[in-house]
Amino acid sequence: MPLLELRDISFAYPGHGLVLDGASLVLEPGERLSVTGPNGVGKSTLFKIAVGLLRPSGGEVVAFGDPRQTEDDFTEVRRRIGYVFQDPDDQLFSPTVAEDIAFGPLNLGKSRDEAIAIVDDILSRLNLTHLRDRITHRLSGGEKRLVTLACVLAMEPEVLMLDEPTNALDPENEARLVAILDTLPQSILLVSHDPLFRDRIAPQGYHLQGGKLTRR
Repeated sequence: MPLLELRDISFAYPGHGLVLDGASLVLEPGERLSVTGPNGVGKSTLFKIAVGLLRPSGGEVVAFGDPRQTEDDFTEVRRRIGYVFQDPDDQLFSPTVAEDIAFGPLNLGKSRDEAIAIVDDILSRLNLTHLRDRITHRLSGGEKRLVTLACVLAMEPEVLMLDEPTNALDPENEARLVAILDTLPQSILLVSHDPLFRDRIAPQGYHLQGGKLTRR
């Protein structure tokens, strides 16, 4: 059973023509796929539709075997798909790194002690323990990027959706990100302008142009 299916998705922003016009995609368990295409073609829009942050004008989102239409449907989807936004400032809002990472587990009903244990485990696994008590808005762009990944992994998702995850990463932190992703069991959907990074993490996938996805 596919983890995620986008079936004939159409979408237009108010006052603009169709961004997506019958776009379809399938992500199977264990797959790592990238979505390529020119800037502004709708790749981030597609990701937001997959997790219910935008609603399509046509087509259907099927996640984990069930059609998803209502906010309650997508609340479950967003627990099971970890979405790393293109801009980490859209995702980080707590005073410290530890509080940002703990937010998700606490929302899932973990106790404070359980959440703190998850924070420490994730930071240790990602070799980011030195950032634990840092003030989030004072981090560098690359550090914020890695912390957003830590926040998502703390939720133990089944799928990772990564939108330009190498933005603001220097070569050292990009190498660290590759090493982290290589060890993870999750299926991945990736948008990245970096062909070397795509080739390493998710060389197969789809190309988005003219509102439609073609397998490449």
